[in-house]
Amino acid sequence: MSCLMVERCGAIAFESPEQNAICFCTLGDAQVRGQAGVLSERRGSFPFIDFRLLNTTANSGEIGTKKKVKRLLSFQRYFHASRLLRGTVPQTSLHLLDEDYLGQAGHMLSKVGTWNFDIFLFDRLTNGNSLVTLLCHLFNTHGLIHHFQLDMVKLHRFLVMVQEDYHNQNPYHNAVHAADVTQAMHCYLKEPKLARYLTPLDIFLGLLAAAAHDVDHPGVNQPFLVKTKHHLASLYQNVSVLENHHWRSTVGMLRESGLLSHLPVEMTQEIEQQLGSLILATDISRQNEFLGSFKIHLDNDALSLEDAEHRHFILQIALKCADICNPCRVWEMSKQWSERVCEEFYRQGDLERKFELEISPLCNQHMDTVPAIQIGFMTYLVEPLFDEWRRFTDNTPLTEAMMSHLRKNKARWRALHHNQHHRGDDGSGQRSEVVEAGP
Repeated sequence: MSCLMVERCGAIAFESPEQNAICFCTLGDAQVRGQAGVLSERRGSFPFIDFRLLNTTANSGEIGTKKKVKRLLSFQRYFHASRLLRGTVPQTSLHLLDEDYLGQAGHMLSKVGTWNFDIFLFDRLTNGNSLVTLLCHLFNTHGLIHHFQLDMVKLHRFLVMVQEDYHNQNPYHNAVHAADVTQAMHCYLKEPKLARYLTPLDIFLGLLAAAAHDVDHPGVNQPFLVKTKHHLASLYQNVSVLENHHWRSTVGMLRESGLLSHLPVEMTQEIEQQLGSLILATDISRQNEFLGSFKIHLDNDALSLEDAEHRHFILQIALKCADICNPCRVWEMSKQWSERVCEEFYRQGDLERKFELEISPLCNQHMDTVPAIQIGFMTYLVEPLFDEWRRFTDNTPLTEAMMSHLRKNKARWRALHHNQHHRGDDGSGQRSEVVEAGP
């Protein structure tokens, strides 16, 4: 753990003098020394730049655009740093102290353990603060604040950091997705076969990893970062690039907030390592690796949840399930998530087309329809994983409900897919058609 490097990156841009699209990332110029002598990049030194703001080319306008961006970054960096130095919390996040919090949002939280929890409605009721509100509630519900003697000011500051470092510009990989995954993780932690063995540390790690598993996601996938020679791809040698970034960013925020500073160094180092293990498990390219191990454990009845390593493995599986559980939600919510993730795919495809790069699989809006993408996703990724999860949980009511939704949702996407082909749709109008298709 002593060699752990924490990095913070929030700026992504393009320039194209020699190549069509070279990604670069500007890192902050201020570093602070963390525990065990590890250098940590200061959070938020440079804020995220929307891809659409940087239409730089080799023409004369390139220099002017760069100067404008540099001035914008300098001001925002100064404002952010001065706010942190003053130790103030953004006013927009203080809604938790309002009496209105005890209204509809509070009523919803009383049902946070139910599978039909509407995270979109909850986000509206909390004025876009669903992740902070949810985590504060769950940490309190599970007794984690008392058990770990957490400082409420530091906890709130940390959760605000996490929520703010998700990019609302992303249709899918944003703070609402993180809140949705966290709520699902909470449901899974309550499964009887698992719940009786969980320690407070297990619950803390599970909820925290769920909340931060996609923090600072740029809205493009790993192959895009690799082929554009992005800084993060080089930093992590093209291996679990985004997941490593999410993990190291989370560690940076933990240290900056001082949330765990009162705990023994050995314990905080162990927490950082286990957080990494959980977040790295969400790398979809490792799906077969985890699924194969899960099957072997179940086939051989080899899981002993009294063992900390076995519990950690199940937490990895639970987080993987929570991360891709959208097809197992009720149709109204599942459909929204499906459209959002495909919209994010299409935006990446539009970028690749614009910079004359090869368009990634599932990212061509003229060929890859939402129903086709969802049917493939359910068939090859969701169903195999949740079939094994059902075996593990002994088919509890929650698992039965999820599998029922999964079957019904797949049938509806098949019907939409059939209708598109029957109408002779070539795919170019699929987005409006799917959006208009009612429940």
